Amino acid sequence: MSEFTLWDVIRNLLTGLQWTLALSLVAFVGGGVIGLLVMVLRISKNAVSRNLARTYIELFQGTPLLMQLFLVFFGVALAGVEISPWMAAAIALTLFTSAYLAEIWRGCVEAIPNGQWEASSSLALNPLEQLRYVILPQALRIAVAPTVGFSVQVVKGTAVTSIIGFTELTKTGGMLANATFEPFMVYGLVALGYFLLCYPLSLSARYLERRLHASA
Repeated sequence: MSEFTLWDVIRNLLTGLQWTLALSLVAFVGGGVIGLLVMVLRISKNAVSRNLARTYIELFQGTPLLMQLFLVFFGVALAGVEISPWMAAAIALTLFTSAYLAEIWRGCVEAIPNGQWEASSSLALNPLEQLRYVILPQALRIAVAPTVGFSVQVVKGTAVTSIIGFTELTKTGGMLANATFEPFMVYGLVALGYFLLCYPLSLSARYLERRLHASA
């Protein structure tokens, strides 16, 4: 294993794991904020707003994340603006995440009976107030489990960012495999790292789904 010890490999992979976690958090939080705005436009009564939101969702859901990464990383550079792999990865993954969260949350909002909209309308609330005070609190119960479940896809999606040079867990593993000539051991540890991140999220999603359905 060359001059690398097992601890050296694990220590470097833990650093990569930290960057994977950081990118996942940035993408999920940023994607949540943008996704909420897109969802509001998607359910708007204004046809132009609905069409713009639908186009946005279909664009990012209908194209590979890898292509989106290339467009952000190389496209911005072609415009004369220097962008780091970290920034390109954060932007691309945030936009990708926002499109999926917007559609998940739209489905949860539309699962609320129309009678709730009508009842809140009788209280002289405008559409945004209806959404904020009446609809979203009820939709939250439905949205928690699929939202947590989708976070697993965000974590795994960070692996694609290694292609533009961002040194997260997969990129770190690739460099270590080349340096140690122990790809089976290194990539086994990489897989273990993703498992340690994703499995608790999967368990949480299943637990929340059972708990919320039981209390519904």
